[in-house]
Order: sequence, then C-alpha cells, then structure tokens
Amino acid sequence: MTVALAHGPAAPVLRARALCKTYGAGDTAVRALRDVDLEVRAGEFIVLLGASGSGKSTLLNILGGLDRPTSGDVEFFDHRLTDADDDELTRYRREHVGFVFQFYNLIPSLTVRENVELVTDIASDPMPADEALELVALAPRREHFPSQLSGGEQQRVAIARAIVKRPQLLLCDEPTGALDYATGKLVLEVIARINQELGTTAVVITHNAAIAAMADRVVRLSDGRIASIEVPARRLTPAELSW
Repeated sequence: MTVALAHGPAAPVLRARALCKTYGAGDTAVRALRDVDLEVRAGEFIVLLGASGSGKSTLLNILGGLDRPTSGDVEFFDHRLTDADDDELTRYRREHVGFVFQFYNLIPSLTVRENVELVTDIASDPMPADEALELVALAPRREHFPSQLSGGEQQRVAIARAIVKRPQLLLCDEPTGALDYATGKLVLEVIARINQELGTTAVVITHNAAIAAMADRVVRLSDGRIASIEVPARRLTPAELSW
C-alpha cells in the first residue's frame, strides 16, 4: 500500500464511518462499538478517553488494522481498510503504523539497539536505529539489555521501535498505564516530541483525564459510542500536567 504524502496539514489521515463491532452472537453478544464516526487529521494529537469497556481499544485496533469492524467503513487516505485482505492489512501496519502498548514487549536477549533494529528489517525507509534512540533520549543506553532498564526506559525503547520505520500514525494504548507519575510524564514528553518534531499523527488511549489537556482533540467514548469531542482551550505540555 503506497500513499502519497502531499496532503495539507489538516487533511484527514483516517476516516471512520458508522463503525460497529460486535463480539459473539445472540444473548451473549457484546457491542463494543456502535455507529462511530471519526476523522483523524494529519499531524493531530488525539486522546481517546473513557472508562474500561467504553470501546477505546477496539476503536484503536480497528484504526490500526489489528481488527476488523463488524460493519461500517475505515479509510486511510483513499484506501478502504475495510476492503483490504490480510496481506494488505499487514502491509498497512508495517508501512504506516507504529504501535505502543501498556506493556513493552521487548526481547530480553537483545540489546536496546537490536530491539529497535528488528523493525528496520521490515520497513521500506527506516531511520537509523541510533537516530530513533536519540529522539527518545536513550542513545547512551543502546548496548544495554531490557533487564538493565527502568520501566520508563523500556517504554521509551518501545516508542523508538515504533517510530524507527517513520510511520504516519503512532497509536498508543495506555502507554503510561504501568508507570509511576514522574516516569509517565517523561514518556508523554517523548510522544509529544514525536508528534511535534516529526509531524507524526498520534492517537493515545488513556483512562487518565488529566492527559487529555495535552491533546488537540479529546474524544470521549462511553458504551461503544462517541459521547463528545472536545478541543482544549490550550494544549498543555506534559510538564504542565498533574494528576
């Protein structure tokens, strides 16, 4: 899947229309998403906010090509992801999407640099691994193993691994959920830096309402629906957040 980059700063990167996702059938069916409409614009920082079970992760997984909707449409620029076969979705994830999860999923037997370099082998135009580690302020730890790093450092390695392939989308599912307050703010600073300096579109899931203040838009989900979309009066830096 090849996508031209000549789009204006407010061009939609992703469009979801009437998105529904149901797990199971009959009386035990769970409707995780109900008629969700959402546009994500190039260079935007969006926070998906909501309680557990509100549909945040399901929406993120569908936008990232990890899951398919039961009905509705998702478009990445002019490519309909809902029409894509498994190989096309794999290519979409590989070429255009970086994922960061709550747990780091680093390979313990590989160094920091080697964990990041794994992704460069499958990317079409990766940045050097050392450059990605510079962006997350971990270049001095490049030869360390994950067991020699703190939780926050491991999460920053995971972010470097996600961005080394120069993705257009950075999708983060509770990236600070396993971290303490100070370390979580450091990780948020890295995500904000990637969004601002590289222009990478970022979508971050959190249940922490304070984090919403650093977003361009806050999408609140409840019971599988978008309850509201808010634009903060001023986008705060991670250093200004408190919770």
